[in-house]
Amino acid sequence: MNNVDMIKLAQDAIRTVLFSSAPMLIISLMVGLIISIIQAVTQIQEATLSFVPKIIAVFVSMLLFGPWIIKLLIQLTTDLFTNINLYIF
Repeated sequence: MNNVDMIKLAQDAIRTVLFSSAPMLIISLMVGLIISIIQAVTQIQEATLSFVPKIIAVFVSMLLFGPWIIKLLIQLTTDLFTNINLYIF
């Protein structure tokens, strides 16, 4: 295994992690922003108010994007096992 193969393997793993976590993070960020705007407008400064909507939003996004995330993970795993001869010293 040379350096190019190691870098490609690391890039694929990092790309898969970023792509699989991005939907939940983006939706959680948007819900948090909306809740913060509502709190600023109504002047309700309760810190725990944003947790429940964020948890629900992340759960719903996991349900919606779950099949796509599983497909990404299966693709990475298949690529790893298909090219396992490249990774053995």
